[in-house]
Amino acid sequence: MRLLSPPPACPPAAPAVSGLTVFPRKLMPWRRAGDRSVLVSADGQPRHGAMTDNLRIRRGTTRDVGTIIGLIDEAADWLRGKGTDQWATPWPDRAARDRRVRRGLRNGHTWIVEVAGRPIATITYRPHGNRKLWTRKEDRTPAVYVSRLIVTRSAAGLGVGAAMIDWAAARAVRDWNAQWIRIDVWTTNVALHNYYEKRGFRRLRIAQCHAEDYPSAALFQKPTSEIDLATGHSFEIDPDSENEQVGAAQTEPRRGRSGRLGLARRVGHHDRKPHRKVSVS
Repeated sequence: MRLLSPPPACPPAAPAVSGLTVFPRKLMPWRRAGDRSVLVSADGQPRHGAMTDNLRIRRGTTRDVGTIIGLIDEAADWLRGKGTDQWATPWPDRAARDRRVRRGLRNGHTWIVEVAGRPIATITYRPHGNRKLWTRKEDRTPAVYVSRLIVTRSAAGLGVGAAMIDWAAARAVRDWNAQWIRIDVWTTNVALHNYYEKRGFRRLRIAQCHAEDYPSAALFQKPTSEIDLATGHSFEIDPDSENEQVGAAQTEPRRGRSGRLGLARRVGHHDRKPHRKVSVS
């Protein structure tokens, strides 16, 4: 998986996003229930309804290929100055990279976060991992595999990426009783390895595949029991996204040991209502 390098320390205010600036009420505005980002206009005046508005998240479609590739290209430009070869060139080539992006969109696994209609972040998550990286035994344990997590530079440092991981994990617990969040990180990007370890991920190993076969082979995982449910309140889901049955996105059966009370039941994720501001709906 190719992820954006760790964000810088959170500043008092982030740069403008399409005429808006995102000011956190706290340094990490999505770490606790009730905290919100405050959207204000370019002249510093609060936007109407901003104190209660959440970031909007929707399922991507094949029409969003250009949007996802644009976010990748922006991240690649930024990474060139960070001492890493991550995304220096599309792997293994541009055509293959673009096919992976289209596949994630076509299967309904890719989501896009927007502010005032402008994409600021994306995440792809699915119930099965890359067979080159994860063992059959690992794949038999219900898990959520995250990839292509990217936050635009104008929204860096606000905790959007961490919130998206917890949001995706909570949905995976609800939909197929995922017990682990798993990520493969660019093998040579040590700073990014440290970033995930500081956020509770455990490094498992470097997968036994050559760099030319797959350059993102540093494997990390974290129990879904440790996710921060409050972060999901940062996102207001597009109701049309929940009604779509796309590819394998909503067809995974719930799996788990008989009699185990899963996180989905404990936090009431089965109680779904259209277009409400909750962590996983």
